Amino acid sequence: MKRLIVNADDFGLHESVNRGIYKAHTQGIVASTSLMAGGCAFEDAINIKRSCPDLGVGVHLTLVGGCPVVPADKVASLVDDQSCFCSSYPVFLSRFLRGNIRLAEVEQELTAQIEKVLAAGVTPTHLDSHQHLHVVPGIAGIVLNLARRFSIRTIRIPAEPLMFFGGTAPSIGRLIGRTGLTVLANRFRRQAVGAGFSVTDHFFGMLSGGQMDEPTLLSILRRLPEGDSEIMVHPGELDADLAAKYSWGYHWNDELQALCSDRATAAVQQQKIQLISYREL
Repeated sequence: MKRLIVNADDFGLHESVNRGIYKAHTQGIVASTSLMAGGCAFEDAINIKRSCPDLGVGVHLTLVGGCPVVPADKVASLVDDQSCFCSSYPVFLSRFLRGNIRLAEVEQELTAQIEKVLAAGVTPTHLDSHQHLHVVPGIAGIVLNLARRFSIRTIRIPAEPLMFFGGTAPSIGRLIGRTGLTVLANRFRRQAVGAGFSVTDHFFGMLSGGQMDEPTLLSILRRLPEGDSEIMVHPGELDADLAAKYSWGYHWNDELQALCSDRATAAVQQQKIQLISYREL
């Protein structure tokens, strides 16, 4: 049996992202999303969730590229002089490896993010994280403890197969990053499964992060292995608005079009793929 979670990241980041996720769910193959508690469009995302009861919503734990939910002076090791998180994971990891990140503050901030989602009336289907920092040793243990504390039984394992290229032409930097992430994610998989959490068997979307066009998506769907898989996607509308605010080089609208295409729906049907959310894992 092939079961697939198509999960749209960054719900709550921006209203254009929210609209893309809504469309990809109501008109496409997205059944799951990950909500950023500190996102500037958090309330808009909550309103969309209320109109989409079948959309599974997890917590997109965030320690980079945003602002904390906890007052910045309470998590001083996590923020810069503008009271914002580090701009990217290399900056965060450099600070982390030098011992300049206080794990007690990580736990405090991530706890507050989950509590904010719960207070908005959302029962999280799973935990994952922005730029996958939840698999980093030290942070991983905190995330497992929080999942247990809040009775969240499923967690993303972003371990894309090292020999998978998905029709893309990735940069050397992204290949190196994917290799490191997969090694850490497989280590985290053993911890999570050993602690009794549910995880997928397969993960796709790291090399094509922000670049999941229709040919790439179809390539994955047509070669989807048996078992439970996740494809991570980033749909959105109005690329120009998003690009003006986020310098990630993502093609949000291309991903949205791919997820809503007739060919993607046909591939799901032809391959006898059952679309699920983390709720059904």
